[in-house]
Amino acid sequence: MKLVLASGNRGKLAELRDLLADAGVELVAQSDLGIGDAEETGATFVENAILKARHAAHASGLPALADDSGLCVDALDGAPGLLSARYAGTHGDSAANIVRLLAALEGTPPDRRGAHFHCTLALLRHAGDPAPLIAEGRWRGRILESARGDGGHGYDPVFLDPASGLSAAELEPAAKNAISHRGLALTRLRELLAGGH
Repeated sequence: MKLVLASGNRGKLAELRDLLADAGVELVAQSDLGIGDAEETGATFVENAILKARHAAHASGLPALADDSGLCVDALDGAPGLLSARYAGTHGDSAANIVRLLAALEGTPPDRRGAHFHCTLALLRHAGDPAPLIAEGRWRGRILESARGDGGHGYDPVFLDPASGLSAAELEPAAKNAISHRGLALTRLRELLAGGH
Protein backbone atom coordinates (compact mmCIF):
# COMPACT_ATOMS: atom_id res chain seq x y z
CA MET A 1 0.00 0.00 0.00
CA LYS A 2 1.43 3.35 -1.05
CA LEU A 3 0.51 6.27 1.20
CA VAL A 4 1.42 9.92 0.92
CA LEU A 5 2.42 11.50 4.23
CA ALA A 6 0.87 14.95 4.43
CA SER A 7 4.08 16.48 5.75
CA GLY A 8 7.58 17.40 4.70
CA ASN A 9 8.87 16.95 8.27
CA ARG A 10 11.79 14.51 8.00
CA GLY A 11 11.65 13.61 11.70
CA LYS A 12 7.98 12.61 11.46
CA LEU A 13 8.62 10.74 8.21
CA ALA A 14 11.46 8.71 9.76
CA GLU A 15 9.41 7.88 12.88
CA LEU A 16 6.34 6.85 10.90
CA ARG A 17 8.40 4.78 8.44
CA ASP A 18 9.95 2.92 11.40
CA LEU A 19 6.53 2.38 12.96
CA LEU A 20 5.06 1.11 9.67
CA ALA A 21 8.09 -0.96 8.62
CA ASP A 22 6.31 -4.30 9.04
CA ALA A 23 2.89 -3.18 7.77
CA GLY A 24 3.51 -3.40 4.03
CA VAL A 25 3.11 0.38 3.69
CA GLU A 26 5.31 2.53 1.48
CA LEU A 27 5.24 6.04 2.91
CA VAL A 28 6.14 8.91 0.57
CA ALA A 29 6.49 12.48 1.84
CA GLN A 30 4.26 14.96 0.03
CA SER A 31 7.29 17.22 -0.41
CA ASP A 32 8.94 14.44 -2.48
CA LEU A 33 5.94 14.65 -4.84
CA GLY A 34 6.17 18.44 -5.14
CA ILE A 35 3.13 19.00 -2.92
CA GLY A 36 3.22 21.99 -0.58
CA ASP A 37 1.74 22.22 2.90
CA ALA A 38 -1.98 22.67 3.45
CA GLU A 39 -3.17 25.72 5.35
CA GLU A 40 -3.80 24.59 8.91
CA THR A 41 -6.95 26.55 9.65
CA GLY A 42 -8.57 24.02 12.00
CA ALA A 43 -9.27 24.71 15.65
CA THR A 44 -8.28 21.21 16.78
CA PHE A 45 -5.64 18.57 16.03
CA VAL A 46 -8.37 16.43 14.39
CA GLU A 47 -9.51 19.23 12.05
CA ASN A 48 -5.94 20.03 10.99
CA ALA A 49 -5.05 16.36 10.42
CA ILE A 50 -8.08 15.93 8.14
CA LEU A 51 -7.33 19.18 6.26
CA LYS A 52 -3.74 18.06 5.65
CA ALA A 53 -4.68 14.52 4.60
CA ARG A 54 -7.40 15.75 2.22
CA HIS A 55 -5.00 18.25 0.63
CA ALA A 56 -2.32 15.56 0.09
CA ALA A 57 -4.81 12.97 -1.24
CA HIS A 58 -6.32 15.49 -3.64
CA ALA A 59 -2.94 16.65 -4.96
CA SER A 60 -1.40 13.15 -5.24
CA GLY A 61 -4.35 10.92 -6.12
CA LEU A 62 -3.08 8.53 -3.41
CA PRO A 63 -4.46 7.56 -0.01
CA ALA A 64 -3.02 10.01 2.53
CA LEU A 65 -1.90 9.89 6.14
CA ALA A 66 -1.65 13.10 8.12
CA ASP A 67 -0.25 13.63 11.56
CA ASP A 68 -1.18 16.72 13.51
CA SER A 69 0.60 16.77 16.79
CA GLY A 70 1.88 19.13 19.39
CA LEU A 71 3.07 19.73 22.90
CA CYS A 72 0.48 20.83 25.47
CA VAL A 73 1.88 22.31 28.69
CA ASP A 74 -0.40 22.37 31.74
CA ALA A 75 1.01 25.59 33.24
CA LEU A 76 0.55 27.37 29.88
CA ASP A 77 -3.12 26.37 29.49
CA GLY A 78 -2.23 23.83 26.82
CA ALA A 79 0.15 26.06 24.84
CA PRO A 80 1.97 25.76 22.50
CA GLY A 81 -0.64 23.19 21.38
CA LEU A 82 -1.73 23.68 17.77
CA LEU A 83 1.05 26.26 17.32
CA SER A 84 3.84 23.92 18.48
CA ALA A 85 5.76 23.93 15.20
CA ARG A 86 5.70 27.72 14.93
CA TYR A 87 5.59 28.74 18.60
CA ALA A 88 8.55 31.11 18.22
CA GLY A 89 7.26 32.53 14.92
CA THR A 90 9.09 30.55 12.25
CA HIS A 91 7.63 27.16 11.25
CA GLY A 92 9.90 24.29 12.20
CA ASP A 93 12.56 26.26 14.13
CA SER A 94 12.86 23.75 16.99
CA ALA A 95 15.72 25.53 18.76
CA ALA A 96 13.81 28.84 18.88
CA ASN A 97 10.61 27.08 19.97
CA ILE A 98 12.47 25.43 22.88
CA VAL A 99 14.02 28.77 23.91
CA ARG A 100 10.57 30.40 23.97
CA LEU A 101 9.04 27.49 25.90
CA LEU A 102 11.77 27.48 28.55
CA ALA A 103 11.45 31.26 28.91
CA ALA A 104 7.68 30.96 29.37
CA LEU A 105 8.22 28.39 32.14
CA GLU A 106 11.11 30.18 33.86
CA GLY A 107 10.67 29.98 37.64
CA THR A 108 8.00 27.27 37.36
CA PRO A 109 8.83 24.49 39.85
CA PRO A 110 9.32 20.91 38.56
CA ASP A 111 6.00 19.70 40.00
CA ARG A 112 4.13 22.34 37.97
CA ARG A 113 5.82 21.56 34.63
CA GLY A 114 3.48 18.74 33.59
CA ALA A 115 2.87 18.38 29.87
CA HIS A 116 1.84 15.91 27.23
CA PHE A 117 2.56 15.31 23.59
CA HIS A 118 -0.64 14.78 21.60
CA CYS A 119 -0.86 13.10 18.20
CA THR A 120 -3.86 12.80 15.90
CA LEU A 121 -3.49 10.63 12.80
CA ALA A 122 -6.02 10.87 9.97
CA LEU A 123 -6.05 8.35 7.14
CA LEU A 124 -8.07 9.13 4.02
CA ARG A 125 -8.49 6.38 1.43
CA HIS A 126 -9.10 9.06 -1.24
CA ALA A 127 -9.57 12.84 -1.35
CA GLY A 128 -13.34 12.64 -1.01
CA ASP A 129 -13.34 10.05 1.80
CA PRO A 130 -16.32 11.03 4.02
CA ALA A 131 -15.21 8.80 6.91
CA PRO A 132 -11.48 9.16 7.56
CA LEU A 133 -9.90 6.86 10.10
CA ILE A 134 -8.88 8.88 13.16
CA ALA A 135 -6.48 7.61 15.82
CA GLU A 136 -5.06 9.56 18.73
CA GLY A 137 -2.27 9.10 21.25
CA ARG A 138 -1.05 10.99 24.29
CA TRP A 139 2.31 10.82 26.09
CA ARG A 140 2.45 12.39 29.57
CA GLY A 141 5.63 13.82 30.99
CA ARG A 142 7.08 17.10 32.12
CA ILE A 143 9.23 19.90 30.77
CA LEU A 144 12.86 19.95 31.85
CA GLU A 145 14.66 23.18 32.74
CA SER A 146 17.26 22.63 30.01
CA ALA A 147 17.72 20.44 26.95
CA ARG A 148 19.14 16.91 27.23
CA GLY A 149 20.08 14.50 24.47
CA ASP A 150 20.55 14.87 20.74
CA GLY A 151 18.07 12.37 19.27
CA GLY A 152 14.49 12.86 18.17
CA HIS A 153 13.17 16.16 16.90
CA GLY A 154 11.06 19.14 17.95
CA TYR A 155 10.65 19.49 21.72
CA ASP A 156 12.14 16.04 22.48
CA PRO A 157 15.25 17.45 24.28
CA VAL A 158 13.12 19.19 26.95
CA PHE A 159 10.38 16.55 27.38
CA LEU A 160 11.04 14.16 30.28
CA ASP A 161 9.58 10.67 30.10
CA PRO A 162 8.77 9.91 33.75
CA ALA A 163 9.00 6.11 33.41
CA SER A 164 12.57 6.05 32.09
CA GLY A 165 13.85 9.30 33.61
CA LEU A 166 15.21 10.20 30.16
CA SER A 167 14.33 13.03 27.83
CA ALA A 168 12.59 12.02 24.62
CA ALA A 169 15.84 12.97 22.85
CA GLU A 170 17.84 10.53 25.02
CA LEU A 171 15.60 7.53 24.29
CA GLU A 172 16.62 5.03 21.63
CA PRO A 173 14.24 5.37 18.63
CA ALA A 174 12.66 1.93 19.17
CA ALA A 175 12.08 2.64 22.87
CA LYS A 176 10.60 6.04 22.08
CA ASN A 177 8.31 4.63 19.38
CA ALA A 178 6.93 2.07 21.85
CA ILE A 179 5.68 4.74 24.29
CA SER A 180 5.34 7.98 22.34
CA HIS A 181 2.14 9.77 21.37
CA ARG A 182 2.83 8.95 17.71
CA GLY A 183 3.56 5.31 18.48
CA LEU A 184 0.34 4.98 20.51
CA ALA A 185 -1.73 6.69 17.80
CA LEU A 186 -0.26 4.43 15.12
CA THR A 187 -0.97 1.31 17.20
CA ARG A 188 -4.59 2.48 17.42
CA LEU A 189 -4.69 3.19 13.67
CA ARG A 190 -3.40 -0.30 12.92
CA GLU A 191 -6.15 -1.74 15.15
CA LEU A 192 -8.74 0.23 13.17
CA LEU A 193 -7.27 -1.00 9.87
CA ALA A 194 -7.15 -4.60 11.09
CA GLY A 195 -10.80 -4.33 12.13
CA GLY A 196 -11.73 -3.65 8.51
CA HIS A 197 -12.65 0.00 9.09
